[in-house]
Amino acid sequence: MKNKSFLEEYFNQYKALIEPTGELLDNLYSFAQSLNKMHSRGNKAIIVGNGGSSAIASHFSVDLTKNASIRCINFNEADLITCFANDYGFDNWIKHAIDFYGDAGDILIAISSSGKSKDIINGCNSARENKFSKIVTFSGFDKNSPLKECGDLNFWIDTKAYNFVENIHQFWLLAIVDLIIGKSEYPSN
Repeated sequence: MKNKSFLEEYFNQYKALIEPTGELLDNLYSFAQSLNKMHSRGNKAIIVGNGGSSAIASHFSVDLTKNASIRCINFNEADLITCFANDYGFDNWIKHAIDFYGDAGDILIAISSSGKSKDIINGCNSARENKFSKIVTFSGFDKNSPLKECGDLNFWIDTKAYNFVENIHQFWLLAIVDLIIGKSEYPSN
């Protein structure tokens, strides 16, 4: 086990990565505006991710729906994943879920730490084919990942450390919820 200096360096690295730039703030604001416009048209957001990113997707989906009153769904039900992966292959299960549940004008939010998850990329391609209004991506690792090529609006973390990437993605997404609500403190009911 490392000593306390590891933790100090760890937190300093995280602090440097989380420091907002003007471009990040502009993009987060633009994303929130897109969600509001989509909502006013009667559409919904669909958010997808694998592993830890799927947990982030679930958290954001619930908070955006319950607290910000913007419909958002995710595909984290084991029966849906195993059924579609069995029938269409793991690389295509999200594509087919979007074909079944997506509507023209929806927004797809795609999370992949590496930016290389084939199921997520194929889902983005399906969203494009189904005339979604916007594809928003969240990635890390390599700046020019295949996922970023799919997005209309891209959020990227300059690190290959999974926990930094995933925690910052969650921080940004939940900041969007609070931005839409207009405050960071509110009752849970």
